[in-house]
Amino acid sequence: MASIEILDASGKKTGTRDLAAEYFESTVSVPLMHQVVLAGLAGLRAGTHSTKTRGEVRGGGKKPWRQKGTGRARQGSIRSPQWVGGGIAHGPQPHGHELHVNKKMKRGALRSALTDTLRSGKLVLISELSFDEPKTKRAVELLEALELNGKVVVVLPQPTEDGAAELSFRNLTDVRVAYAGGLGTYDLLWADRVLFTEAALDALEGKASTETEKEVAE
Repeated sequence: MASIEILDASGKKTGTRDLAAEYFESTVSVPLMHQVVLAGLAGLRAGTHSTKTRGEVRGGGKKPWRQKGTGRARQGSIRSPQWVGGGIAHGPQPHGHELHVNKKMKRGALRSALTDTLRSGKLVLISELSFDEPKTKRAVELLEALELNGKVVVVLPQPTEDGAAELSFRNLTDVRVAYAGGLGTYDLLWADRVLFTEAALDALEGKASTETEKEVAE
């Protein structure tokens, strides 16, 4: 079973944790990850690009000159595509760019990305992450203590009540905050380093919900 060191806020090792094989020992499928990421990025496109055809451009209702006898090429409208100010032939029209991927594919791609993140040494686990108040300086100090360089994704179990952690990282251009329930394949592939809290890892692996169910049952 795969395992990872647990660090504190100063970067010191405090223990070791076993990782769920379901998420961190899966088969890495590059084509699957590519398909899911492509679908996600396509869904972000607005699809509002539009051009006018010759029938939509104002004017041009009158034939510019008679059909024969002028020595010039025959023309039916000054709004034909070959005219300046005319319509656009075969131009882009509004349409959706969505690509369909089912839930099973999304789960498989996420597990592939998590496995690749662990194998490539990008994954870092911290015992907890707490901010008394929004402070970008403290966020920078934390990343430096953990030696996290480049693009970093910080994974939290859920949005914090006061939003202090999110606001602390917001001004850092190469840092993104994600949540365990909404973690995507693209987030993991985009990042050079991925920082998980123990609570976020519990939420990802489903331990938090299982323990809660046990407490309710008792």
